[in-house]
Parts: sequence; structure tokens; C-alpha cells
Amino acid sequence: MEFDELSNRVIGCAIEVHRQLGPGLLESVYQRCLTYELVQAGLRVETERAIGIRYKQIELNCGFRVDVLVEEELIVELKAVDALLPIHEAQLLTYLRLSGLKVGLLMNFNSRVLRNGVRRLVL
Repeated sequence: MEFDELSNRVIGCAIEVHRQLGPGLLESVYQRCLTYELVQAGLRVETERAIGIRYKQIELNCGFRVDVLVEEELIVELKAVDALLPIHEAQLLTYLRLSGLKVGLLMNFNSRVLRNGVRRLVL
């Protein structure tokens, strides 16, 4: 599956969740509901996937976790905040770099219209 097609399918599922729930809930609620929608759409999904860090000759397990990993290709980082900040983008870009993946979606479910709260980042 191409990245654009996968991104569009994930965004469509997220829009459905946002349409049903609206803004104002906890990130964990949106994560569970989005996971449900993605599985219903026939996608392979993993939540809270750990990402390790290699520093010189040592491996560190520092507790970094990807919110949602779709088809082993796309990281989805969820937020429920007033506004996305540069630090949120930096977090997703770091997860992409550490995981070796190239594409990620940053989604802020606290947006009035979800499309305005979605950013697609490519490493």
C-alpha cells in the first residue's frame, strides 16, 4: 500500500472518530476509538509500540512509545491539546528517526475540525 493511500485511509478513520466524539476528550479515548476504526477498516494496528534508542555502543529502553503504528509503515501520534506546537512535530520526527520509518501523522483531536489538526510529516 502506498503511503499516501495509507495516510488517507487513516485520516478517514480519524475523521469518523472525531465526527462521532467531537473535541474535548482524553487522548486515550481517541486512541482506543481510532484503533477500533482502523481494525474495522482491515488495517494491521499496534498501539503503544516501544521504541529503543541506540547511543554509541549501548541500547537504551527509555519508555518511548508510539501511540499507533499502522501496517508497520505509518506512525500516528495523537494529541488532545489546544494547539499543536513545534515540540509535537519534533517528537514525531524523533520517533520516525528512531524507528527507521519515513512517514507519520500528527493528529490533534481537540480541533474543531479535525482536518485542521492533522499534519503529515515525512522524514
